[in-house]
Amino acid sequence: MQNAELTLTQEWDKTFPQSEYVDHSKVIFHNRYGITLAADLYKPKRAPVDAKLAAIAVCGPFGAVKEQCAGLYAQTMAERGFLAIAFDPSFTGESGGEPRYMASPDINTEDFLAAVDYLSCRDDVDPERIGIVGICGWGGMAINAAALDPRIHATVASTMYDMSRINAKGYFDEADSAEARQAQRRALAEQRTHDYAAGTYGRAGGVVDPLPEDAPFFVKDYYDYYKTPRGYHPRSLNSNDGWNAIGTQSFLNQPILAYADEIETAVMVLHGDAAHSCYMGKDAFAQLKGDNKELVLVPGAVHTDLYDGGGKNAIPWDKLQAFFERYLA
Repeated sequence: MQNAELTLTQEWDKTFPQSEYVDHSKVIFHNRYGITLAADLYKPKRAPVDAKLAAIAVCGPFGAVKEQCAGLYAQTMAERGFLAIAFDPSFTGESGGEPRYMASPDINTEDFLAAVDYLSCRDDVDPERIGIVGICGWGGMAINAAALDPRIHATVASTMYDMSRINAKGYFDEADSAEARQAQRRALAEQRTHDYAAGTYGRAGGVVDPLPEDAPFFVKDYYDYYKTPRGYHPRSLNSNDGWNAIGTQSFLNQPILAYADEIETAVMVLHGDAAHSCYMGKDAFAQLKGDNKELVLVPGAVHTDLYDGGGKNAIPWDKLQAFFERYLA
């Protein structure tokens, strides 16, 4: 299978500064649906020429691009000795896939597995030492990928969302009823008819802007990251017009954590204990079994603090490094 040609930005356009200790390059790979994915590859400059390194693939948050916090995670782990890639999921960012701005619990889990395919075939990677990091909505996808693919030897779900749960039950499970779900189904069905007749897909909108004074704290938290110079990026769906209105429809009916209890490899669930989403991380951790599972709660950290540190060094880099060194040894 051939990779498609993609238009990749060559200049540094990340929301974080470039490290002098890491070599950066652009790479592409494809998933089993034939979609070509774009990634930034970060490799420690001090790595021996012929070394086979432990490798980490990073993705997320849901609606973000690799130039935001996924890239920060990848670059930072490369500074600490790992080869790391941050990739854009199918249909978003610089990756391929048509129509644009769609999401799928299957295809997006497959994106992680495709990253493992790619890393496993690199001459400078040890295929027995590959891990993944999923941030926010890709935290749930990372756990799903780990349940599906034993080549993933260590998984971190950082400030995670279970996108199936959010879509089916709403925030804090406040819309957990057959009536509420049926209302969603009717609205999505109507939107599909409208889109088909119009020949284009209506967008759902990214983070609300301008920010209402009475917005819930978690909306303000997202605004502070995606709509300000702290985290804004022109290709980020959350920073701009959002997903297609029907883009996340399939999550409503398709749970992604059903077999989390069968994961035999190592998993860390990392969350801020003040994050609105912490209940999802705790509940996901409760499904895991084995003495190679860790729950790390960062005191006082809110959801986006684990995107970029939140100005208070909230991301426990030393713990992440120690986790991957232990299980990718």
